Amino acid sequence: MPRRVQTPRKAKYAPPLTRTTDRFVVKLMKDGKKGLAERILRQALARAEAAARRPGLEVLEAALRNATPIIEVKPRRVGGATYQVPVEIRGDRRMSLGVRWLVQSARKRNGKSMSEKLAGELVDAMNGLGAAVKRREDTHKMAEANKAFSHFKW
Repeated sequence: MPRRVQTPRKAKYAPPLTRTTDRFVVKLMKDGKKGLAERILRQALARAEAAARRPGLEVLEAALRNATPIIEVKPRRVGGATYQVPVEIRGDRRMSLGVRWLVQSARKRNGKSMSEKLAGELVDAMNGLGAAVKRREDTHKMAEANKAFSHFKW
């Protein structure tokens, strides 16, 4: 190896498109295989783009917007009783839950490849359907049902 000249390093992975896509890649990744996770996401965005006839990133953003919860319930112990108290969610946790729910529901879907399943889930979430959107609605319903305990929030 030369003593004076620094050898240029090649970038191992392509730079992330956006922070959102990077979050998706990290959630999709298993056993540290980031390249595979990026490829799955790229293929899923291409399939979703073809199915929805809109740009892939736009489909991703719309799906995430529809699957992201705004309010959730947290258990609070007050005098021996545990109440489910509705609490607003911070922005970073919102994004994290939305991405997690989309990836989990895509994994549970029936299909041949993960990119196919993820594309289907993204298109469904964009249209307000799918398991991730249903989970968000269930979370919101739970918070609405426990609105009476919102004064326990602190």
